[in-house]
Amino acid sequence: MSRWLLAMHSSSETLGLAVCDAEAPAGGTRILSRQMGRQLTNGLISAVEEVLPRAEWASIGRLAVSTGPGGFTGTRLTVVMARTLAQQLGCPLHGESSFALMAARLSVALPASQALEPFSIVQTLPRRGRVAGRYRLRSNSDDVEELERPRLLREDEDPSPALTMELDVASDVQHLLGLCCQWDLEDTPGPWEPVLPIYPTSPVGPV
Repeated sequence: MSRWLLAMHSSSETLGLAVCDAEAPAGGTRILSRQMGRQLTNGLISAVEEVLPRAEWASIGRLAVSTGPGGFTGTRLTVVMARTLAQQLGCPLHGESSFALMAARLSVALPASQALEPFSIVQTLPRRGRVAGRYRLRSNSDDVEELERPRLLREDEDPSPALTMELDVASDVQHLLGLCCQWDLEDTPGPWEPVLPIYPTSPVGPV
């Protein structure tokens, strides 16, 4: 009987889903990357069913979800669904910021001399300022340490070196699934309660 690992990413207009069998992760990863926009509200569950039929949900053994920053509704939907599944199934859940997921991918733009030095990922939001997180590669690999989770910068802050946020949901959700596999191999605890959306510019606190 299969035991499934599921990764979910909806911090933008694009929904990303990735799933694999924990017993044979290299044998058949299923990935969905689809422009959803406002259709996500009504289409999330059916999209998940495309990569993992509902009859198999009881066999989900571990979940991972992107916590943003991103759109308020989109990010919230996958986080809430992941938290609900983890709670009901009693399985571990891990949250990873969308900036942390792209950090290794974007870090190739850094000079070789700065490859292992801290750097920021910055997103400029129209009329709402800039959001940034701080990262460091641990050893020239995809192993990223989030030194500071994404937050709204003050007007006088100018982090350096800084890379511009660049979405690639298909790559990032696949990376998230890879992390989920790693956490599963290491039997890393994953309590669902701390996994909350990141809303740097919202006046509403996380729920």
